Amino acid sequence: MATGYLEILRAKHATRLLVGTLVGRLPNATAAIAIVLFVRAEGGTYSLAGALAAVYGVSNAVGQPLLGRLVDLYGQPRVQLPAAVGSALAMAVFAFTGTDPVFLAYVAVAAAGLLTPPLEGGLRALWPGVLGKEEQVHTAYAMDAVAQEVMFTVGPLLVTLCTALWSAQAGLLVLNAVGVLGALSVVVSQPSRAWRSAPREAHWLGALRSPGLLALLAAFLFVGVALGSITVAAVSYADDHGGDAVYGWLMAAIGLGALVGGAVYGARQWAGEPARRLRVLVGLLAVCYLPLMLMPGPVAMTLLTVVAGVFLAPAIACAFVLVDRHAPRGTVTEAFSWLVTTFTVGASVGTGLTGPVVEVGGAVWGFAVPAVAGGVSLLVLMGTGRVLAAPARGAVIASGSENDPNRAVEPRFSSGDRA
Repeated sequence: MATGYLEILRAKHATRLLVGTLVGRLPNATAAIAIVLFVRAEGGTYSLAGALAAVYGVSNAVGQPLLGRLVDLYGQPRVQLPAAVGSALAMAVFAFTGTDPVFLAYVAVAAAGLLTPPLEGGLRALWPGVLGKEEQVHTAYAMDAVAQEVMFTVGPLLVTLCTALWSAQAGLLVLNAVGVLGALSVVVSQPSRAWRSAPREAHWLGALRSPGLLALLAAFLFVGVALGSITVAAVSYADDHGGDAVYGWLMAAIGLGALVGGAVYGARQWAGEPARRLRVLVGLLAVCYLPLMLMPGPVAMTLLTVVAGVFLAPAIACAFVLVDRHAPRGTVTEAFSWLVTTFTVGASVGTGLTGPVVEVGGAVWGFAVPAVAGGVSLLVLMGTGRVLAAPARGAVIASGSENDPNRAVEPRFSSGDRA
């Protein structure tokens, strides 16, 4: 199973790019919990902590595609590193000034979110040039999805560790400083410095002029809703079945399921049309959410939550392939950043929607929300199947002729050489 991953990691620059990107994204992965812990340490209310975390999330969702477009226009080093430094400085202002005055806190947090560098989309734009073979790129997408789950599991633990050893303020400062180092490691690498987006057609919509990409974003908005809703429904379940410890196990379980699913999915090559495969994966994802409504005891519920997470990483990895295919020429980083934004917005909608549902109908109806959202995502994919099955006009492909519908977007390198 690990052979395909080891082959990827042995490729020149691959390990450095993957690790650097994950480290560079730590501030983003830990922002919500770091902000909440810091605000509480400063004596602020939970309402203020939640509001500041929400402002960061919204700003981040806005900034990712905008910065992604700048990366496509001007290259990675000119955008990624200044953005990382700017985001870290804004968070440092928040860490040193605290919540008084509150207006400055909101401005600083908003700036930190807005300037978060699109390292995630940038890495996926680099994979074709680093690996060359399309099948290896697809495996790298799966490995990327698995690595995300590791980061979002380890990241919060690092925040709590920094807070316990030093302070909540130190947690904010240290993780953002480490994030800058991760971004620096990526942008000074040869693939990042040499990468150039393909020439693009001037259009104010950028990547969003692709019907296939719009269809994919619509579907993954509801996948995000499903994931966000589980986090709220699980809180309600845990309140009646053991408290915070049970909630921690449930959240770890869904991450474990995604890790296992992503590892298995990326361990083999998949034949056939990726749009059709994505419909199957999202359908299985929706079906696996249904047993959560049974709400058995904590041990059985944890196992069901593992199963609920199994098809998440494979669905995300398959979506990466389709984003790669449908990104209009010269917009690959922006297109991947839009997927990040859409998923984030969906998760926020899911958390906001499920709270009132749980208050009215209890946890059982809270767990119904992800199943419904997964079903809606499947309907979107089924309704847009013909659009997703065709490549976007003007896409540039890594292998084969320009008219080959199975090609993947090819980044351009100024040096003419691939790492």
